[in-house]
Amino acid sequence: MNNDERENIALITGASAGIGLELTRKLLAENWQVAAVVRSGFPADDSNIREALRRGQLRAYQTADLADFAGLRRVLEEIKAKERRIDVLFNNAGGSFPELSYSAQGRERHYELMTVVPYIILMELTESLKNGHFKTVINTSSSAFKYTKALSIDMLERPKTFRKLLGPYATSKLALSLWTQEAAPRLLKDGIRVRSVDPGGNNTLRKGKQSGLPLVVKALMKLFFSPPTHGANRLYEGAFGEHRAETGVYLEKGSVKDLKHRDQARSVLERMNAIYEREFLAQG
Repeated sequence: MNNDERENIALITGASAGIGLELTRKLLAENWQVAAVVRSGFPADDSNIREALRRGQLRAYQTADLADFAGLRRVLEEIKAKERRIDVLFNNAGGSFPELSYSAQGRERHYELMTVVPYIILMELTESLKNGHFKTVINTSSSAFKYTKALSIDMLERPKTFRKLLGPYATSKLALSLWTQEAAPRLLKDGIRVRSVDPGGNNTLRKGKQSGLPLVVKALMKLFFSPPTHGANRLYEGAFGEHRAETGVYLEKGSVKDLKHRDQARSVLERMNAIYEREFLAQG
């Protein structure tokens, strides 16, 4: 492995498909080192990816389910043992599920994967980020939360109803952006800047993979949505573009936007802290 001190190291979750894969390709093309947290393997027909894996420029850390704390803990320990630092963390792993389901810890699955897990990853890799060049965290959010009419910890963890895309998926992304904003001042004391970014509409449909998208959205996605390179560019700009000196902000189409339900931000962050300290650390 050639981890020269001058080379930049990015950690990307959800790096083997969709937006995460395109972001991985983009950073590799710019000679970044990429630590990739993946659930499945990379495309076998991508010669550049295969070569980057062979040379060690791309390093894969695999776990079956990031929302299972046992697997999450194993992969984080492996990363901390093998990566000397993290310059930029892209908390990108996610997905929309077709029905109400729960994580191994008993919380709604979208919320666990896309709100709780990114916080745990950030907390566990704080020292690695402090040693990094950019000390930047980008959390992949979604403008789908614009349609969220109410928000509370109870509805996040055990929702009483389920709607595809505009239900738990949207509220989980909103909660992610809220804790991003609320945690920012504390993280800045260590020089770490954190932002949440909407990657926009991307056609991330995959053959043979069940989707939690409404049928009308799937149809529109096939016809009108941009390829995942669009979302990868949005995340890249979120990290290195005009707002790179800001922290806590939510970026949509390259601009800072206000968040709904700001009154819930503190309670969301407090719940993230409680889960991290009382469950993840206590059971480690």
